[in-house]
Amino acid sequence: MKLSLLRRRSAFWTRTVLSAALVLTLTAPAVQAAAVPPASAPPAAATAAAKPLTTENAAAFLKQFFSSDAVKAQLSGAVVVVVKDGKTVIEEGFGFADKDAKSKVDPDKTVFRLASVSKTFTATAAMQLVEQGKLDLKADFQVYTGPMAFDNPFGVPVTVGDLLTHTTGFRIQDPLPEDINEDFTTKVSIEDYVVKHMPPVVREPGTSYMYDNFASLLLGLVVEKASGMPYEDYMQQHVFAPLKMDSSGFLLEGKLKDNLATAYDATGKKVDLYNVTPTVMPHGGMLSTGDDVGRFMTAFLNGGAAGTNRILKADTVQSMEEYRSSIHPMLPNTTYGFESAFQLPGAGSSPKIITKAGDLIGFSSYMFLIPEQNTGVFIGYNQQSALRELFYPAFIQTFFPQYAAPVKLDAYKPMSADALKAFTGYYADLRIKSLVSTVSVQNGALTINDALLGSRKLIQIDDNLFKDELTGKLTGFAMKDGGQSAYMKEPYLNPFSYAQKGPDGVGYADVPASHAYATPVRMLQSLGYLTNDATVSFQPDSGVTRAQYVRLMLESSGLKGSTTEKLAFPDVKGHPDAAYIQQAVELGMIEGTASGEFQPDRVISRQEAAVMIWRLYSVQYPDKLFEKVKLSGTTDKWAVPAVKMAVALGLYGPDFKPDAKGAVDYKSRAALSKKENAAILYALFTNPIDQIVAKLSQQAGGGGK
Repeated sequence: MKLSLLRRRSAFWTRTVLSAALVLTLTAPAVQAAAVPPASAPPAAATAAAKPLTTENAAAFLKQFFSSDAVKAQLSGAVVVVVKDGKTVIEEGFGFADKDAKSKVDPDKTVFRLASVSKTFTATAAMQLVEQGKLDLKADFQVYTGPMAFDNPFGVPVTVGDLLTHTTGFRIQDPLPEDINEDFTTKVSIEDYVVKHMPPVVREPGTSYMYDNFASLLLGLVVEKASGMPYEDYMQQHVFAPLKMDSSGFLLEGKLKDNLATAYDATGKKVDLYNVTPTVMPHGGMLSTGDDVGRFMTAFLNGGAAGTNRILKADTVQSMEEYRSSIHPMLPNTTYGFESAFQLPGAGSSPKIITKAGDLIGFSSYMFLIPEQNTGVFIGYNQQSALRELFYPAFIQTFFPQYAAPVKLDAYKPMSADALKAFTGYYADLRIKSLVSTVSVQNGALTINDALLGSRKLIQIDDNLFKDELTGKLTGFAMKDGGQSAYMKEPYLNPFSYAQKGPDGVGYADVPASHAYATPVRMLQSLGYLTNDATVSFQPDSGVTRAQYVRLMLESSGLKGSTTEKLAFPDVKGHPDAAYIQQAVELGMIEGTASGEFQPDRVISRQEAAVMIWRLYSVQYPDKLFEKVKLSGTTDKWAVPAVKMAVALGLYGPDFKPDAKGAVDYKSRAALSKKENAAILYALFTNPIDQIVAKLSQQAGGGGK
């Protein structure tokens, strides 16, 4: 379910905010899946000859893999199942299902939350109904659900096929924090949840890829309506029972609850048992064992047959193996039920491999199939970590290195520096708008910058396809009819969604191109946070109120206002930004004043603004990292740690320079101006904060996260 707590992978501040808020976005291995490969991973070009995938070789591989220090540091418990040619090659558990009880992972018994791997099973049910003539992939989904109240201004319906391929055009509607809860008695139906949370269509259906949890939830409702059965009953009778998947289901009860592995966070701390809403969650709520998933993989690779039973026709299986959209053939998106594999350096994502990844609090999983090798692999584990990102390339390079070989492309016409300008601009991720990439042309070459990796060169290797000089991973662009880029797919911030290019920022009457703060202001215009109208005045030197600051910070992180009715401060009741202020309270971002008020319309000081960010960042970045930062001028004692952090991370505009001794006057007590607020946001979007912190940590002798 790619429900991640928006893991640390992009040290961008928003992720810290979202983590703190437990904003569970089911983000496709989203912001976790295609992490920068570890230094220990060999480059694709250096792979050795393939080893035969035998039980003996698989056992030796797993023993070596799970014995490595890098893996042991991220492991509580895991299960691995490998099938080939209709047989189970190996099925093995590692570590503990429950560390306190010292109960080991049992592939036959230990239940894991499959999270978004559930989507493949939901897709299987939908394709069964297509076979039966009860569903038409080209039909408007409302043919089956009945009319739904949502806005679609494009005159193009959202089809069942769009639901399957994540090309709906829906505005992002991920699960809410309250959808992960400790309520084990309230029952919420799929239909009731869908009706309540139905999003509008904001892009023409079928034109762009965005990993879409709501689409798979809606597909579950379509299965329910088209079959005339409750979704969970349909899955039991028509998918699980024929495959003898006796330890699989969607309700946390009975032996599924009794045998559920204990969840652990990234630090190895136990996570309390939780439930999900809706009660049956087609897009991420499936519970299963390694053995049961192995049965599904075996049947799927066998053309849908399991002994005398069959869950799919052979031609349906073949149709589910075919990628239905891509930004480039080496960067495919989705099939009917699967998604592209993690990129391997120089090789991209092989279109001959289909995968499905999932994340829920304390659980991650990865299923990958290589149909032409009649091979399937599943790994599931009960600790939040990047274990699968280590496992997948290691497995491929050991047994099937041909899929890790550098891609060979036909001849192409290299683009001139002027032509490369068609790609330049600010790109915001369609799912997580706070994930921003800046593409520009520098010294005749295309460059990209983001808050994860900083700036690096993109080297053209095909039409609209570029190789990142840092790791050799690929970035592709989709072009408009006018020759300008519209979308980008990159491998780091979120490889499970396109990023959309914003319009050029035009500045303001009082912020021309020559203005010192023109760049941050124009970026915020391009991203839609400031009005993009050059005829109006911005008043760059005017002050920002406390409420305005909070709202813009949260909006730029993709957060909405709180729905809590009881407000923390009496003086924000009736204020237009009250919901955002309350959300900031719940995040731990703000506290009140000595009088117990928030004073929303008072202009915020620079040190107050720094403290709000510090309250979020200090969870990950301890004050000792910034002790050696030199300040000049006057900063109140209570704000010194926050201001030191802000200076170290570069959260200020071009007017602020270190003096001869390296000290910075942050003008801490001064009012925060609109231009300086823009500069802070610009820095948060673009500065490689993880790299900055890593360097400080080394200088401090290894302290840090």
